[in-house]
Amino acid sequence: MTKKVSVLGATGYAGAELLRILYSHPQAEVVHITSESHTGEPIAALYPHLRGLYDLTLESMKDIEAIGCDSDFVFIGLPHGHAMEVGKALKDLSTRIIDLGADFRFADPAVYEAWYHVEHTYRDAPRVYGLAELNRAAIKDAKIIGNAGCFTTASILALAPLAASHLIDTKSIIVDAKSGVTGAGRGPKLANHFPELYDNFRAYNVAHHRHTPEIEQAIAEISDEETLINFTPHLVPMGRGILATCYANLKDGATPELVDAAYEKLYGKEFFIRLLGRNGYPSTKEVRGSNYCDIAWHIDERTHRVIALSAIDNLVKGAAGQAVQNFNIACGFDEKTALDVVPMYP
Repeated sequence: MTKKVSVLGATGYAGAELLRILYSHPQAEVVHITSESHTGEPIAALYPHLRGLYDLTLESMKDIEAIGCDSDFVFIGLPHGHAMEVGKALKDLSTRIIDLGADFRFADPAVYEAWYHVEHTYRDAPRVYGLAELNRAAIKDAKIIGNAGCFTTASILALAPLAASHLIDTKSIIVDAKSGVTGAGRGPKLANHFPELYDNFRAYNVAHHRHTPEIEQAIAEISDEETLINFTPHLVPMGRGILATCYANLKDGATPELVDAAYEKLYGKEFFIRLLGRNGYPSTKEVRGSNYCDIAWHIDERTHRVIALSAIDNLVKGAAGQAVQNFNIACGFDEKTALDVVPMYP
């Protein structure tokens, strides 16, 4: 059965990526796309790669109830702080929401408020966390799905088997992650200006990045143990991709063989997670344009640490692809629908 879907905030990178993926979805019909800054313009005028594929004109979301009434699902690609109001406006409709922002990612709204410095105005929203491989059962019937963040997807998926099998000290985790510049959005910023970015590599938001509590929340839920991480993001001069390098102290008795078994147990049957095994090396180019997450791990016996590595495309598995994967789960479609594509290489 075809589902009518709308994309709010269709002119951001994630919104445009949603349109690219949804065009190939045989059971999704895009009926509304919105942009407050480009209302009345055709989407192809802003994203010429969609020329001839979409003849839709960008609308305002001022009449969100009308858009909701005409949609089975609404994808929200807006900055944090906006999805809460959309959720409240649509709460009495059958319309379901997949939010690519942060408004519905946290079980405790107080955590959201502390890290995002915005009042949560829909504290009792019926939401679930949208990391597909770890939360399918809840996603299936959810009214609101809070799509996992990009850095968080790469980090959580790399660490989840270790946490689920209680092989690591969850208070010793260090995540060192690098992202392409599309993760910062399409709006112009001095730090993303070509002369500033090219041939450069830098860390930012050290000890303060908003994805920190999201990773902690997921690992704590998986392990049922107190979790504390150091998360340091870096910006690299490339368009797409995230590489996360995650460190943790192994618990006594945690052997390399048990680590291998933990990854195989959790992900052995997962289509979108490709296990490179012990001593493998994921690469961002090998997942470019795809919904795959490539994972490998190394054991440092000298320091009794495990180093888990993961690579994703931040706009696909880290945003739009994961949103469509959640959409497929929620609709009862084959999870691979519109996402079963070979990564672009080189």
